[in-house]
Amino acid sequence: MNFSEVFKLSNQLCKFSPDGKYLASCVQYRLVVREVNSLQILRLYTCLDQVQHVEWSADSLFILCAMYKRGLVQVWSLEQPEWHCRIDEGSAGLVASCWSPDGRHVLNTTEFHLRVTVWSLCTKSVSYIKYPKACPQGITFSRDGRYLALAERRDCKDYVSIFVCSDWQLLRHFDTDTQDLAGIEWAPNGCVLAAWDTCLEYKVLLYSLDGRLLAAYCAYEWSLGIKAVAWSPSSQFLAVGSYDGKVRILNHVTWKVLTEFGHPAAVSDPRVVVYKEAEKSLRGTLGRPACPPPRAAESRYEIASGPVSLQTLKPAADRANPKIGIGALAFSPDNYFLATRNDNVPNAVWIWDVRKLRLFVVLEQLAPVRSFQWDPQRPRLAICTGGSKVYLWSPAGCVSVQVPGEGELGSCRRAPWL
Repeated sequence: MNFSEVFKLSNQLCKFSPDGKYLASCVQYRLVVREVNSLQILRLYTCLDQVQHVEWSADSLFILCAMYKRGLVQVWSLEQPEWHCRIDEGSAGLVASCWSPDGRHVLNTTEFHLRVTVWSLCTKSVSYIKYPKACPQGITFSRDGRYLALAERRDCKDYVSIFVCSDWQLLRHFDTDTQDLAGIEWAPNGCVLAAWDTCLEYKVLLYSLDGRLLAAYCAYEWSLGIKAVAWSPSSQFLAVGSYDGKVRILNHVTWKVLTEFGHPAAVSDPRVVVYKEAEKSLRGTLGRPACPPPRAAESRYEIASGPVSLQTLKPAADRANPKIGIGALAFSPDNYFLATRNDNVPNAVWIWDVRKLRLFVVLEQLAPVRSFQWDPQRPRLAICTGGSKVYLWSPAGCVSVQVPGEGELGSCRRAPWL
């Protein structure tokens, strides 16, 4: 694997354009745009303050820079460097900003979630959406870009509003049978909207585009419930990760549980391949340690044989948000694999064969897994533990790659695999 020189970065703000041709990075109040092939600087923009959020438009023609502390958003054009747009939310403040799917509207969420403001770059018109709910996944666009679903909270009840993105007119408005709505997400085909309740109550609700309740699912009661949710790329499966350490797969025909994936601390199935990361012992002559010592120890994967016990973490029972349950899960783009992480087995990544509905591979790292992400073009998984290495897995095997340069890797980034 080849690496470029080290570039300066602030707040891990570095994103590839959707078409894979450009790389945008922020260094304090400067926005730098490079060509991916040559990594030469193509554009250099100066913002009014330090940037906290950067995002490309879907057509890769515009870049949004949000400065939450000042309630400002600046939009820059890649084709017309002299053109720029400044959006000031004023005393209302700013806590979130994002693009609409058409790349010509900016959605800003004001402080205390009083409203969502929709700014048009073409007509300079402004639309307001009231009562957005402060939840982790309260805004979601359908994959085709036609509809926006927004979680709302009014009169101590949860609602969902569906808007048409072409004119921002309200299409449907309905209440959800939830105590404290935690998130919503469209299926990739845009036909079904999934909504799930707070972790204190296990409930998944599935709605059609016209607001009809298609199904409701509850696995158990009187215990911590849902922690993570993910649709398969084909929209055939909905994976629900729970605090009990299981992933339940719902099918799109009956919305019943197709299977459950448990995450025990011991792997005894002989069909499952377990890769364990191990440090390489660097020796000099006569068996003495190499001198000077390396900056970071190299590592490799070893295949464990027989029943394998994984390193577990005992959560603190007297603290909120215990380190238990399925904290992350993601389907591969070809729909063949599902990767999961059980937070009380923090060093392991579990990879499931969706076609055979069984465990396929387990990777155990030397350090807790911070994040993982699938290659958007092929079944290849990148794993990051916050150290100086990145780990790659594919059905052909896995490898540990030492990343040159100072500092640590905080998280895997979505990038074109060139």
